[in-house]
Amino acid sequence: MRGGDALFVTCFALAGSRVSLTGGLYAYVEVAFGRYIGFLTAVLLFLSAVLSVAGVVTLFAGSVAALIPALNGTVGRGILMGVIYTILAGINIRGVRAGGGAVAVVTVAKLIPLIAFIVIGLFFIHPEALSWPGWPKGDTLGGAVLLLMFAFVGIEVALVPSGEVKNPSRTVPRAIYTALVITTVIYIAIQLVAQGILGGELGNFTTTPLAEAAGRFLGNAGRTVLLAGATISAFGFVASDILGSPRYLFALARDGILPKPFAHLHPRYRSPDFAIVAYALVAFGFSLTSTFEALAVMANVAVLFAYLLCCGAAWQLMRRDVRSDGPPLIFRGATLIPPIAIVVAIWILTHATWLEFKVTGAVVAVASVLYVIRSSLSRET
Repeated sequence: MRGGDALFVTCFALAGSRVSLTGGLYAYVEVAFGRYIGFLTAVLLFLSAVLSVAGVVTLFAGSVAALIPALNGTVGRGILMGVIYTILAGINIRGVRAGGGAVAVVTVAKLIPLIAFIVIGLFFIHPEALSWPGWPKGDTLGGAVLLLMFAFVGIEVALVPSGEVKNPSRTVPRAIYTALVITTVIYIAIQLVAQGILGGELGNFTTTPLAEAAGRFLGNAGRTVLLAGATISAFGFVASDILGSPRYLFALARDGILPKPFAHLHPRYRSPDFAIVAYALVAFGFSLTSTFEALAVMANVAVLFAYLLCCGAAWQLMRRDVRSDGPPLIFRGATLIPPIAIVVAIWILTHATWLEFKVTGAVVAVASVLYVIRSSLSRET
């Protein structure tokens, strides 16, 4: 899995070293293929964001229900998810400072139990539980990779302010590879401890695997701490997403692609209140009607199409030798990376279902109609 991630990250780095514009993947694709394809990339990234946050909220509800059994039911989880969306939407309507402060506090809080789980759990690993049973069958492997992409998705968000950093031709590749290395080390360490403690039982705990593993070597107290950590982590992800993603809706409305109400600003806090509420309602609807696994796969399908476009953009930018600030990232065999990454992305996508393709296709179709209408109105004026 990490091999595929490395290919995508390398394409991001190759493109980012040649385009010093704010917007990340959207900017790279727009420079390579024009405004319409760039717009579709932004739509795909937005779709992935709303599906991801909906999936994480369902996971959050599951963790809370494990701590408070009274909430372990359809009605209880529904009410809990509604409360979470309401609280976070309210915080972010109060402005970026309030939302950013909440994200900062949660980020620190969620790392402590994870680090404790890794450091302490390493001493309780059973070596026999780490035995290698062999590669799974092709379909099983492909489906697992498609789901596991969810753990990687989001690394491209760090590229959005590319145009605001110094010497992006060097800074962007260095930053994104550093992020990949750090996340890889953390994921491997967590998997090593969980697998080493639960062994073959790991697959039986799809909702709270880390909490179950912690319970084996720290007792009920450890299980509770990890459940709380998972809950805080999910809350932090959602808080961060609702802080930033609704601004896409605001920007699209400001540019005339979405209806004007989405560009409304709160009279006191000057935040895009309508966009924030609308985003929370859409995500809430997905959370109520789908499982975490289904939402994660749909989010991954959307973002993989965006990655495909970015890989193609990297190839095109290299072919045209587009340069911005300073010499771009160049190494032996670099021209082979984008086509290989495209093949890998297509292989992963072949393991998605028609329903998941239909969701992405429907959103792209609606977005395309809005884009055509907006373009027509612009030409008339």
